[in-house]
Amino acid sequence: QVHLVESGGGLVQPGGSLRLSCVASTDLRGIGEWAWHRQAPEKQRERVALIDTDDTATYIGSVKGRFTISRANNGNAVYLQMDNLKPDDTGVYYCNWIGAMNIWGQGTQVTVSS
Repeated sequence: QVHLVESGGGLVQPGGSLRLSCVASTDLRGIGEWAWHRQAPEKQRERVALIDTDDTATYIGSVKGRFTISRANNGNAVYLQMDNLKPDDTGVYYCNWIGAMNIWGQGTQVTVSS
């Protein structure tokens, strides 16, 4: 069974940066897309970024120009560089691999507060 292990969350002041990582426990052995989702308190989960099999990245409007998604060369990890963070970015961030299987990470908390 494949697991996705996330890291990099934490508490940061507005304007700060964090880099989230998500690593597969085994070789995913296939073509797939990676995405990052977040869930703020009392809100629905939303997809904030996706990188497809051609390495084309898409973002929701509120994070464009501040967040960057990238994948490892071997395809077994994904990263989210988050700059100029805002309090509205607070939430639990989940990575997600969509390939032969649809796999989710356990989530990592990001809190943006002064």
